[in-house]
Amino acid sequence: MLDLAFPLHGRALPRDHHWALAQALSAALPALAEDALAAVHPVKLVHGSGEPALLSARSRLVLRVSRESGDAARALAGRTLVVAGHELRLGPPQARELLPHGTLYAHFVDAGEADEAGFLEAMGAELAQLEVRCQRICGRERHVRGPLRTLHGYSLMLHGLREAAALRVLEHGLGAHRLLGCGVFVPHKSAAAVGEIE
Repeated sequence: MLDLAFPLHGRALPRDHHWALAQALSAALPALAEDALAAVHPVKLVHGSGEPALLSARSRLVLRVSRESGDAARALAGRTLVVAGHELRLGPPQARELLPHGTLYAHFVDAGEADEAGFLEAMGAELAQLEVRCQRICGRERHVRGPLRTLHGYSLMLHGLREAAALRVLEHGLGAHRLLGCGVFVPHKSAAAVGEIE
């Protein structure tokens, strides 16, 4: 697996754009929806509460794809996606290797109907299936519009990971709805104050 970071040329996106973006990407690149491990990183938007949210000059669309799917995904360069009525033109992507790190963070992991305790228990079971041992730190409760319902989940930090375990988490993710940016982990510098991280 690797990350492909496409520069985004556009003005704005709804703050809750994840489902609309997943639909646009799946239409432009059907193989993306067929890859169980493919993922879309949350797009970084200008902070604030206004709608729609503005894109900054540094906004990127980052796709996590298998190396075998990389060439097909690169063909998105130059394409224009229409996401909830907003046009986004994708520039040439930069490939980024997945780097293992002792601390990983996901902005949103789908919890289904579970409360915080049930969520942490479910995450522990998924990590055990991946043969990953680490500390789990639950962050803010969040909600994201999904295909059939509003998704409920939490931000999550994993701390004390060994290198091979960190790579398994980066490649597999946790929970469901990876194309909506759920359960997609990135390296993080500190395990402190996860609840304060946006």
